[in-house]
Amino acid sequence: MGRKTQVAIIAVVVLLLGGAVAAYAYDGSQKDTIANGVTVAGVDLSGMTREQATQALSNQVLAPQRKPVKVKFKKETFTLPAKELKIRANVNAAIDRAFEESREGSLPTRVIREVTGGEVNAAIPVNVAYSEKSVNRFVKEVADGIVKEPVDASVSAGPSSLTVVKAENGYKLRDNLLSEQLHGLLDSGRGTRTLVAKVNVTKPSVTTSEVAEQYPTYLTVDRSTFQVKLWKNLELVKTYTVAVGAAGYETPSGLYSIQSKQVDPVWTVPNSDWAGDQAGQVIPGGVPENPLKARWLGVNGSVGFHGTSEDYSLGSAASHGCIRMSVDDVIDLYDRVEVGTPVYIG
Repeated sequence: MGRKTQVAIIAVVVLLLGGAVAAYAYDGSQKDTIANGVTVAGVDLSGMTREQATQALSNQVLAPQRKPVKVKFKKETFTLPAKELKIRANVNAAIDRAFEESREGSLPTRVIREVTGGEVNAAIPVNVAYSEKSVNRFVKEVADGIVKEPVDASVSAGPSSLTVVKAENGYKLRDNLLSEQLHGLLDSGRGTRTLVAKVNVTKPSVTTSEVAEQYPTYLTVDRSTFQVKLWKNLELVKTYTVAVGAAGYETPSGLYSIQSKQVDPVWTVPNSDWAGDQAGQVIPGGVPENPLKARWLGVNGSVGFHGTSEDYSLGSAASHGCIRMSVDDVIDLYDRVEVGTPVYIG
């Protein structure tokens, strides 16, 4: 081997050694920065130092988690304070992993990648931990706060009127869905911190169109006008003139029902001064001494509808609490109503 050849070989070796040293030095200068293409929890940390990466993740991952979570439904807002969630995130561990991914591969591979602007393409998650009990408690709070039971259609009675109260739908929180939404939000740390509650609609048992079927017969008593109105399927079909309780013996007001029906009712005379010599006696039905003529429709204890021979008293406050009717009218009414028929006295 000639001297010139030896010199050439030595020169090549020197150049190679110099390149290796330079490559080693360049690679060492990059060990404190994260490689291009490395993301943590969706945050691009390319070229960042540990301090910069920590700051970036704190701003974009931890800071949103320190805000309260809110759930809205109509005009109500339910709030879950961040402190109750006790949120913890392994940011430091994720950054360690980012540096590990940045140093993957051989020295030449890293140098070529860094010099040419190549990327690692590593997506690293940040594991977020929080209080499951707080989430579950919050979901229950929202569920209890917005639940509404359905309202059946019904009838509101007055002394001389019937008004249909419309049915209303209820609703119940879709609690499983809300729980999924909360976990998704807290796991990712991204997205709006305000959720809108979704509900399932619950239907009433009796709809507005069905309410008349629930009240095939209804009676209303207007003590001020001495009238009884008979309603069929919420439609007025007949009006009767009656007598009601005199002062001191007023016919009681309120919502009652027909509790009993009798033909030629027996009269158990109350032990009251007004009963005179008959007080406490039991007077058979159908006899002249019995003022309960023809029919009896019991409403409230000793109060009820009955026929009377004193037609002149109709249209006035004259009884001892009962509702007097003409004999023809009480027979007519008797045949039109059943036990259980609602009776509103006003």
